[in-house]
Amino acid sequence: MAMPTQNLSPQTNATDFLPLKGTDHVEFYVGNARQAAYFYRAAFGMSLVAYSGPETGQRDHASYVLQQGKVRFVLTTALRPDSDIARHVQLHGDGVRAIALWVDDAHQAWLETTRRGAQSVQEPTEYSDEYGRVTIASIATYGDTIHTFIDRGHYTGTFFPGYQTITHDPIARPVGLLHIDHMVGNVGWNAMNQWVDFYANVMGFSLYQHFDDKDISTEYSALMSKVMANGNGYVKFPINEPAEGRRKSQIEEYLDFYQGPGVQHIALATSDILATVSALQRQGIDFLTIPHSYYTELQSRVGKIDEPVEELERLGILVDRDDEGYMLQIFTRPVEDRPTLFYEIIQRKGSRSFGKGNFKALFEAIEREQALRGNL
Repeated sequence: MAMPTQNLSPQTNATDFLPLKGTDHVEFYVGNARQAAYFYRAAFGMSLVAYSGPETGQRDHASYVLQQGKVRFVLTTALRPDSDIARHVQLHGDGVRAIALWVDDAHQAWLETTRRGAQSVQEPTEYSDEYGRVTIASIATYGDTIHTFIDRGHYTGTFFPGYQTITHDPIARPVGLLHIDHMVGNVGWNAMNQWVDFYANVMGFSLYQHFDDKDISTEYSALMSKVMANGNGYVKFPINEPAEGRRKSQIEEYLDFYQGPGVQHIALATSDILATVSALQRQGIDFLTIPHSYYTELQSRVGKIDEPVEELERLGILVDRDDEGYMLQIFTRPVEDRPTLFYEIIQRKGSRSFGKGNFKALFEAIEREQALRGNL
């Protein structure tokens, strides 16, 4: 089923004042980065490729850089209680602090966004070592989340000056993750359009798709969502806000436990979702469960697909079709004790949509989890 879409023409290089080459990395502030890194290595199959901490001269925090395909996570923990990192974790639990965007000129990216109203978090700063130099700059976004612009065009090291390269990871068990497809932010009541305007006016993004409470609702709860995309379409940020419903929505639950706006989920792309999800399940990742009735109606709704329906049902994978093809997706349970951050695994076969036809089944599955936690 095709979804209502507003696809604005991609900006040309001449008009795109913030050309992005993609997502450089996502940095998490966590309570114990060593243990969190083990989880992502053993369960998600990511490889430890770099490290910074007391052994490398870093006195107040430690960071572990994990990578699989083009997906790169940085897990950072405080070494002392009196630090912004420790305060972030105390308030939010483990969560995303920085979405780092790859640019050719971090100074220009910072200049263009701050002159349009962005609040500066870090002015352009250059770091160097024997492998070259990296320039970074940061601006504030929703909640305590920031965007960091990274120019690493003159750097040949593994990650960043001050990090020690790790050449082999005996724990990592890769599962076929390729890149970050999109990242979803949850914001408060009636705040979605404020942040849509921020991405449009400050960062030059365009409205890519829009869903209202008629699209995303169940018997009990609803939410609103708008998807913002940058000029070349490499970076997509859906923004969610709560909508009125009979009971507490998943967005409200997130805001309660995260203590404010933040990154709700990260969608990771694969070229073989059956193999990827099978491996993730074997390695201990828990996914939402989908009722049998969803699969009895699947082919009549989406038409012919390549994957065996019985395999999709066994794994709990959802399917949706639009005018350009179809996509397959599945969602993990929250990966923290607080019901906040979770992951989506997605495979696109032509479709550029976000699974509107799956919303009802997905959100009913989330509500079953909320009910078990006593938060519906």
